[in-house]
Amino acid sequence: MLELRLYLAQRISAMILAPLVLLHLGTMIYAIQGGLDAAEILARTRGSLWWGGVYGLFVIAVAVHAAIGLRNVAREWFGLRGVGPAVLAWAASALLLGLGLRAVGVLVGTG
Repeated sequence: MLELRLYLAQRISAMILAPLVLLHLGTMIYAIQGGLDAAEILARTRGSLWWGGVYGLFVIAVAVHAAIGLRNVAREWFGLRGVGPAVLAWAASALLLGLGLRAVGVLVGTG
């Protein structure tokens, strides 16, 4: 049952990530071709609940998706068993979530 839930969580997170990655790439290409630098981008996103929500969701989906994938790699490629893969997945998820949400805070001016 756990494996099914993890499988579904990874697939759902992938469905969330796909359009967000396209949005992110499109926005970055548009901004760079428009001549914006990092400071100008941050000035435009400061205080934006929209961008905070988009990138907050992006970070959560990445933390879920990557951690499950890392757990699977640890089990399948490296042969880890027991609690090792789960501990690795939780640590990766916490790290990605913490750093990602901190970056979102900087993006919208709350960090």
